[in-house]
Amino acid sequence: MTLLELKDIGYQVADVTVLQQINLQVAEQDYITITGPSGSGKSTLLRIIAGLLTRTSGQLLLAGKEWADYDPILYRRQVSYAVQQPQLFGQTVADNLRFPFQIRQQNFDSKQATAALARVNLPVAYLDKPINDLSGGERQRVAILRHLLFPPQLLLLDEISTGLDNENKQILHQEIMRMNREKGVTILAVTHDNEEINGANRLVKIVAGRMEVGQ
Repeated sequence: MTLLELKDIGYQVADVTVLQQINLQVAEQDYITITGPSGSGKSTLLRIIAGLLTRTSGQLLLAGKEWADYDPILYRRQVSYAVQQPQLFGQTVADNLRFPFQIRQQNFDSKQATAALARVNLPVAYLDKPINDLSGGERQRVAILRHLLFPPQLLLLDEISTGLDNENKQILHQEIMRMNREKGVTILAVTHDNEEINGANRLVKIVAGRMEVGQ
C-alpha cells in the first residue's frame, strides 16, 4: 500500500527554483535513501514532507489524504523529522524521553524509556544524566529515541550520522532498521555516507532540484 505520494512537487524562493517536478511513491515499510550534491534540495524536500515548508506546487498525499487536510499536530505525530544536529531540551535525558508522553497526555513510562535506552547501548542511569554531559553520539541516540518511543508512520532522517564515529553510526542504524522491520516504520533518509548509499534498498538521487535517479 502506498503511504506517501509526491506529485510534481515544486518549491521556489523568489526567482530561485529549489525543487521542480518531484514525483515519488513510497510504500508502507519502505526504506528509501536519498542522496545528491550539497545544495541540491534534499533537505528542503524532507522539510516539505514534514510540513515545515509549504510547497510552491504539486500534491503531497499521506495515506491518500492531502497534507493540507490533516490537523498539523496529528500529522507531525505520524511524520517525524530528525535532523543532523540533535535538538535536546530541558536538563536531563529523562526530560527528553518524557516529552512524547506529555504531548499525548500520558503518564511517563520509565520502563519503556529505559528499555529504549538499552536498545541504543545506554544504561538505565542515563535517564538522570544531564544533557550537557552527553557526547555528540549519545545526544543523537537520545534524540532518535524521542522520535521512536511512539513509532510514527514515516520517519524522516536528515543526515543524522554526519560527524559520528562508526560505533555510533552502527548503533543508530541498527535501531532504525529494527523499527523499520519490526514496527513497520517507513524511512526516508538523506545521507552522503558512502556505506549507507552502497547498502541502500532503494536509492533516489536529487541533482539541481530534480529527481535524477530512482531505483
